[in-house]
Amino acid sequence: MKIAVIGGGSTYTPELVDGFARLRDSGLDVDELVLIDPAAERLEIVGAFAARIFNQYGHPGKVTWTTDLDAGVTDADVAVIQLRVGGQQARITDETFPLECGCIGQETTGAGGLAKALRTVPVVLDVAARVRDRAKPGAWIVDFTNPVGIVTRSLLDAGHKAVGLCNVAIGFQRRFAGYLGVDPSAVVLDHVGLNHLTWERGVYVDGVDHLPSLLASFGSELAAEVDVDPLVLKTLGNVPSYYLSYFYAHDRHVREAVGQPTRGQRVAEIEATLLEMYRDVSLVEKPALLGERGGAYYSEAAVGLIAALNGLDPDGVHSVNVRNNGTLPFLPDEAVIEISARAGVDGPVPLQINPLAPDLAGLVAHVSGYEELAIDAALRGGRDRVYHALLAHPLIGQHEYADALADKLIAAGREHLAWAK
Repeated sequence: MKIAVIGGGSTYTPELVDGFARLRDSGLDVDELVLIDPAAERLEIVGAFAARIFNQYGHPGKVTWTTDLDAGVTDADVAVIQLRVGGQQARITDETFPLECGCIGQETTGAGGLAKALRTVPVVLDVAARVRDRAKPGAWIVDFTNPVGIVTRSLLDAGHKAVGLCNVAIGFQRRFAGYLGVDPSAVVLDHVGLNHLTWERGVYVDGVDHLPSLLASFGSELAAEVDVDPLVLKTLGNVPSYYLSYFYAHDRHVREAVGQPTRGQRVAEIEATLLEMYRDVSLVEKPALLGERGGAYYSEAAVGLIAALNGLDPDGVHSVNVRNNGTLPFLPDEAVIEISARAGVDGPVPLQINPLAPDLAGLVAHVSGYEELAIDAALRGGRDRVYHALLAHPLIGQHEYADALADKLIAAGREHLAWAK
């Protein structure tokens, strides 16, 4: 099997490489892992380190790297897309300009999330078209590129064989398994919502839901982990993802962010240090600092899903971004949701779930409507469409903010917006 990683020059790529090398018992027969990135110098550093990781584990597959996208994806069985258009500097901008209007600055939601979607969707669609032309027939595209739900919807709408993946659910699975003293594979989550807008409504082991007892015993710890007041968890009766803290505690986040370094700035510092570490030819294992880069259990989620899509894990449950197709009856079938699913060669099939509570359903419907407008703006451009998407977002939702943010977003991202140049 040949796996192509597009955006392979990322400092986080060694986490993914470590997973492919370490988790060989998944059954994945990786003959070649090719890393593709236009940043040649960075790619050379990451690629050489990735090859040393494979060698350290005694993996027989080869790691190659190239700046040539077409050559890299030729005959690939799976293409993993993990792009960041504009790099960390664009992320820092996304996290900064919304604060000027009193709105949260964050790279995947609100105005910052829209900015990322606008510059990312066209690039990913171009990449995917070239994958379709050159990869093996039936090759899967696995999207890690944020905002994952919007990007995955764009890929599916364009007819690509794609599935989106996020690490939020697998992080919860590991945490709950630790509390319960069981192997993570024994834990099945009732994980549902949209990407970065999900809730854990059940924690099942052998068909028994342990979430009520977990909330009773560890409610304060879980609330701290997702950065909300414990009363939120008690009221909801579930555990929201930490991205929902931006909804449940929006104004607090804005107050805390004003005048402070952004997460993107910290990540940029970590990346610079990691690249220096990767240059060291004696380094053959991923360094501990990589854990601060974000994306915990990213490699386990990726390897597990790719194995399942190749028929190697028929009973495994994976949290994925897929078409709604009636799973949430209040959304259009073509909407993309994030949900626990069983995956096989024909793709993921969502588990049957109970209806969402009214507050959850209302927020999901609201954000899903915004996502449709965001995709339209990303594909067709124009200030009016940008303004409309901002006006529709529940974290913005006022003319005064949407009007000002539309101009700030376009000005900040003009370099990456073909229609705005």
